[in-house]
Amino acid sequence: MSDFTGLTALVTGGASGIGRATAELLTARGARVAVLDRDPAPVRAPLRGYRADVTDDHGVRTAVAAAVADLGGLDVLVNNAGTGAQGTVEDNDDAEWHRVLDVNVVGMVRVARAALPHLRRSAHAAIVNTCSIAATAGLPRRALYSATKGAVLSLTLAMAADHVHEGIRVNCVNPGTADTPWVGRLLDAADDPAAERAALAARQPMGRLVTAAEVAGAIAYLASPLSGATTGTALPVDGGMQGLRPRQVAR
Repeated sequence: MSDFTGLTALVTGGASGIGRATAELLTARGARVAVLDRDPAPVRAPLRGYRADVTDDHGVRTAVAAAVADLGGLDVLVNNAGTGAQGTVEDNDDAEWHRVLDVNVVGMVRVARAALPHLRRSAHAAIVNTCSIAATAGLPRRALYSATKGAVLSLTLAMAADHVHEGIRVNCVNPGTADTPWVGRLLDAADDPAAERAALAARQPMGRLVTAAEVAGAIAYLASPLSGATTGTALPVDGGMQGLRPRQVAR
């Protein structure tokens, strides 16, 4: 496919995982792509890497401006940078709540705020936020993380309403548990990593983890000019976890 030919894109958290898969897919489909990450060292040409921490407003504005100048404009923003958290409401102190909210919610606000003046000059402007199944399904020991992703879902809808008349589409993807380096680190820290991986896979009706490439495909769909009538949408990529209630099959 070449639906992104001539377009430019900016992907946050794009040095690994879902962000990296998305940046590479958009490039393969014709876009010129810049990656913002706290550590852009793994980024290789034709991707362009820029150092930025989404909790630093000045750093975000500087990096976005540099990326847009190098790209020659901006058509697509993929707001993907984020962090995780585990525990019930009793398990994380105020500082941790503020830290995770600052990355997962306010971080998206900072990047979008810096990108919007450039997106307004595009004929194919699109923003895709990485949300989560945790926004719409109650998951155990994910109180803080779920709260941030619920906020991202509501933020996506509000942004879509605010900017629809400017020709800027805003959508989000809701991945299930994805097989990414971040999830890998969580599994490595578990008492029984193999058992924990099996439990996470079994939680999704398809019986396996989602791949980063599958989430990237959904992001590309929402960002593509071919989806010009799609805005204010949350697209699950969760192996059926949100909507399916399959019967257990006796073995």
